[in-house]
Amino acid sequence: MSVQLSGLWVPNSPSIPTNFLPNRGRFSVSALSSQSPTIQIIGVGGPSWRDNGYGNPSGNLFDGFQEESDHWSDLDTDLYHWTKTLRPVQWFPGHIAKAEKELKEQLKLMDVVIEVRDGRIPMSTSHPQMDVWLGNRKRILVLNREDMISTADRNAWADYFTRNGTKVVFSNGKLGMGTMKLGRLAKELAADVNVKRRAKGLLPRAIRAGIVGYPNVGKSSLINRLLKRRMCPAAPRPGVTRELRWVRFGNDLELLDSPGILPMRISDQSAAIKLAICDDIGERSYDVADVAAILVQMLTKLPTVGGDTLRKRYKIDVDSQSGKIFIEKLAVRIFNGDVHQAAFRVLADFRKGKFGWTALERPSR
Repeated sequence: MSVQLSGLWVPNSPSIPTNFLPNRGRFSVSALSSQSPTIQIIGVGGPSWRDNGYGNPSGNLFDGFQEESDHWSDLDTDLYHWTKTLRPVQWFPGHIAKAEKELKEQLKLMDVVIEVRDGRIPMSTSHPQMDVWLGNRKRILVLNREDMISTADRNAWADYFTRNGTKVVFSNGKLGMGTMKLGRLAKELAADVNVKRRAKGLLPRAIRAGIVGYPNVGKSSLINRLLKRRMCPAAPRPGVTRELRWVRFGNDLELLDSPGILPMRISDQSAAIKLAICDDIGERSYDVADVAAILVQMLTKLPTVGGDTLRKRYKIDVDSQSGKIFIEKLAVRIFNGDVHQAAFRVLADFRKGKFGWTALERPSR
């Protein structure tokens, strides 16, 4: 039975202050097989993107890999220059500062931490201080929204994390099938907690797992799917969860849902723009027309999308340097000159997969 724990009660630990609770570390996770289409765990033995035929049609896999690597590197370089002229994207509402302070206290008491990132932008949704906060605590990395990226994207990230000795869980937080495996993996990782307790003559206790990550990456939805009920408020916009909340999953696992945590200042504006495109940051923090224009320029350079896809959908010519002009033409053609509405339409179309599901970043080689 799943029971909501109001406030910040520390389960099974009456001696711990009631305003503190359960932390994370470098992954050292034993492989757990999964046949579910919803959550898949990638290990050293998993298929790489090269095994799946992703590469140069000429048959030279190295050439194809190098070509794709250069392509994404060029896109990153372009994005850096495109963002230099824009108003900086910054978003740090008051509840995040409070939640960050409380979360760092809770991390001290966690047995395992589940870090959730947006599968479309795994690097941009990685908090620069997360490794410092978690130290050597056990960690599960979840790349959510697997349904919103291509197979080639998924294989590229699987290959990257495998080469770096990291086990990663790919998840679709919208569906419930397979999410139980994530709960089992958390308990498996922290099994030594109760082994040590028994050695000391103590009774076993529930494993404490904290779920952390950027705003709107699907943390609360993941918990709700694990619990098979709506225990945590969730909506497809950043900033819905505003305080830490513990919920109990059966008798042997307790989960901490936390607000999305962002750096006080986002120094990497390329990452900030991608957060805006993917709706992982508050809309008030950016100019919708600027972000949509950058998205258009990015899409024209993505081989899986390209300018032809935009021309067919909107009946407007486009190139990789004229995103602003494209948005203005779309505004005149469909929205009576309303640039904001035109920009929002392009962003909404991307978020709904109207251009095909694709990631906006790939791992560096």
